[in-house]
Amino acid sequence: MASRTLPVIDISGAPLDRGRQYGEAVRPQLHAAIGYYEQAFGQSAGLTWDQVTARAARWLEPVRDYAPELLDEMRGIADGAGVDVLDVLALNARGEVIYDRSFKDMATPEEPEEPAEGCTSFAAFGEASGDGHVWAGQNWDWRAGVADTVVMIRIEQPPKPTVIMQVEAGQIGRQGANSAGIALNANGLGGRFNDAIGLPQTVIRRSVLDTHTVTDALDVLCRTRAHIASNALLTCREGYAIDLETTPAGIGWLHPTDGLLVHGNHYQAGVPAALAADYRPMSSDSLVRVPRAEQGLAALRNATGPDESRKLIKQAMSDHLGLPESLCTHPDARKPEVKHWMTLVSSCVDLTSGDYHVTAGTPCDRDYQHLPWNLYDGPYGDAG
Repeated sequence: MASRTLPVIDISGAPLDRGRQYGEAVRPQLHAAIGYYEQAFGQSAGLTWDQVTARAARWLEPVRDYAPELLDEMRGIADGAGVDVLDVLALNARGEVIYDRSFKDMATPEEPEEPAEGCTSFAAFGEASGDGHVWAGQNWDWRAGVADTVVMIRIEQPPKPTVIMQVEAGQIGRQGANSAGIALNANGLGGRFNDAIGLPQTVIRRSVLDTHTVTDALDVLCRTRAHIASNALLTCREGYAIDLETTPAGIGWLHPTDGLLVHGNHYQAGVPAALAADYRPMSSDSLVRVPRAEQGLAALRNATGPDESRKLIKQAMSDHLGLPESLCTHPDARKPEVKHWMTLVSSCVDLTSGDYHVTAGTPCDRDYQHLPWNLYDGPYGDAG
């Protein structure tokens, strides 16, 4: 089994202060991330990093208007890491820059549309959970070149819930869980919509995890306008889950079947009308990954305790049908290195106990790393 673990970072205080703590802690990883995306954008869209940050600047005002404290956090990250705030904003809006229609003419003929992040997310509780616990998690599949920039971060931010997330260095939101017992797992969906400016996914996802109730979390997803399409799977410790396919043109939703809900990178609730005429799944392998995860996770029904449940989740999320673009994704040697994809993190969160487990890479060849924090620890944990 591989022994590499993910760095763990603990920050607290006012937005600017905690941002500085974050930036100082991830300075080398953040600079590495900028270096990687400079190469990736240059190859896929012919953009220099200066052009990328100039395009990312269009999200300064929307973020400031919606969540000024998160923009302050980004400014703190920039200060701590010794970069410009637009560098940090570009890392937070990388998907939006890729998918913005006004940049479509910059794409190369070989790659007219850059894939959004892959992922296979799940929630299991009730009938689907033999140990009676509420489970949430995902395989986060993205570019192998940023694997060493991924960190686990815990944010104390009273009166908001304490948040634990897996992020690329410098990002203020991605997927994770909070001290209110709410987990957010997310998946790219793809498709180009109209030119109106919406919020970056990192801002929306962090805003979801900053809420105390699942209804407030739903309100964030339903009332904000995202710039790109993304799937959000919400799970709460009371034994409830709902999946929202959010797009700039509307929202679809799914509920669990017998306590199990799995989502990938294709539209499962219904293809949006704006895409229906010529829709093709962004990641065709998603059509394999979702049912394979459902089949594997069905074994949870017979688990007798959390330890066995984690083993069964790891086994399910390590499935290799269709390798290398399988549920457990490995780099494809047929593609150039800058386009290599892999499962960066496999996460497994026990919302009943508050234990958070992750793998630093593919789950098939490494054990879960038990994070040093419990979701419900500390003065701001909603232990209720």
